[in-house]
Amino acid sequence: MFDPHRVNFFDTTLRDGEQAAGVNLNAAEKLQIAKQLAKMKIDVIEAGFPAASPGDFNCVKTVAREVPGVTVAALARTTEGDIRAAGQALAEAERARIHTFIATSPIHMAHKLRLTPEQVLGEVRAGVSLARSLAGEVEFSAEDASRSDLDFLIKVFKLAAECGATVLNIPDTVGYAVPEEFHDFCRAVIKGVAAPEGVIFSVHTHNDLGLAVANSLAAVRAGVRQVEGTINGMGERGGNAAIEEVVMAIKTRADIYAPIHTGLVTNRLYPVSRLVSRLSGLAVPPNKAVVGANAFAHEAGIHQHGVLSNRETYEIMKAEDVGSVPAVIVLGKHSGRHAFRDRLELLGYQLDDEQISRAFDSFKRLCDEKKDVSDGDIEAIISDQILAVTPEHRYELLEYAVGVGAGLSTATVVIRRDHEKELRDAATGNGPIDSAYNAIKRAMDFYPQLENFSIRATSPRSDALGETVVELSHGGVSAQGRGAATDIVKASIQAYINAVNRLYTQAAARDVRLTPAG
Repeated sequence: MFDPHRVNFFDTTLRDGEQAAGVNLNAAEKLQIAKQLAKMKIDVIEAGFPAASPGDFNCVKTVAREVPGVTVAALARTTEGDIRAAGQALAEAERARIHTFIATSPIHMAHKLRLTPEQVLGEVRAGVSLARSLAGEVEFSAEDASRSDLDFLIKVFKLAAECGATVLNIPDTVGYAVPEEFHDFCRAVIKGVAAPEGVIFSVHTHNDLGLAVANSLAAVRAGVRQVEGTINGMGERGGNAAIEEVVMAIKTRADIYAPIHTGLVTNRLYPVSRLVSRLSGLAVPPNKAVVGANAFAHEAGIHQHGVLSNRETYEIMKAEDVGSVPAVIVLGKHSGRHAFRDRLELLGYQLDDEQISRAFDSFKRLCDEKKDVSDGDIEAIISDQILAVTPEHRYELLEYAVGVGAGLSTATVVIRRDHEKELRDAATGNGPIDSAYNAIKRAMDFYPQLENFSIRATSPRSDALGETVVELSHGGVSAQGRGAATDIVKASIQAYINAVNRLYTQAAARDVRLTPAG
């Protein structure tokens, strides 16, 4: 039954979030995130844009098939091809929602769509009607709604509801709105549309002015009952509304929002945040609200004294409420498979038996290299050795050697291509990693552009794993790779080769030829 006081959460981490610059998640990584979102009892997971690429289609299809207990949504323009692709991808979903959209602002209609308002209304009528014939739930979004004419927007939403839309979404697509204005705008839309009972209004806000969360909360106060966002606020440009911040604001300020409530299991927020950060390669700033490393840290003496006396002096929520309390079980070489599986669950991973077996073997090998294995080390094993491996990989590292001298480094690499042919080459560079990358490029006869390189330790200890993230681009295609090892040179080589493999996967999906090399 429809609860007028319940705010639903629509997570678009796998679609809008993945559009953040430098991020591309493979199917296994998206499935991990989707499973943990479902465990957190998110209401809707937007799994992708099926018409955009075969990879997106397959991702939506996989999430729809393998993640029960949640509504799975697929994005589509109002075109017939997009909507039918969405319907096909969602065929096995327990609950399916086609999310169709078209722009309604004067600037978008004139310069992007090159359609008149009447033509846009025609698109809405045809698109929503078709979507309703293919899915039990239909969401209609008026792209750039916050810059649209109010009367026209109301007319569009009325038509969408008449054609079967069950959710009407008011996006602040370019992050233009401010809270007071957006509150009044949403209230005017809701009142003007006077939608049938059971049709709910939604908002999708962007963070270009740093107001995405504030605007979402203002919309909730205006009567909106679905908030769209991403974990960690990940997304294009300045990002999207951070779901963890919106839900904790509603929960913490019950004095303002009651009887409004949510159905999310909030103590899953921190594990899911870490999972998304690890798999996307986008670090969470330590001062990030709710899930940052410093969210519950106190350094000032006055603050420390207050917290020791009563935590509520400087903490408005408990760390336990968002799941950020670290576990007390220490894993090492004597730990068993059961304890390892439990720790994976705590960290937010849901693997099958074969993946756990491979991860446990890697964990045991790491225990032989270092005394203490941290949660960061375990997360690196999963993201960089288990989820990063794809069946279509083209290259793998066999051996490497580096030499470092005064102002000159050399590297030799041995790489296997397509499971059989060995490639070997050597090169110089201005450091061991630079020389190794030069050797790899010579061996592959493939010279992509290095767009980004970062390396971080998985724990504060000197024997921590070094985890490297590399972004490469070539021929209009970009991909991110990761590697982790106690040797940072090895980690960097693994990340580079992983990125190359992903480049080939991305290029194949787009029918792009990357290089003339055999």
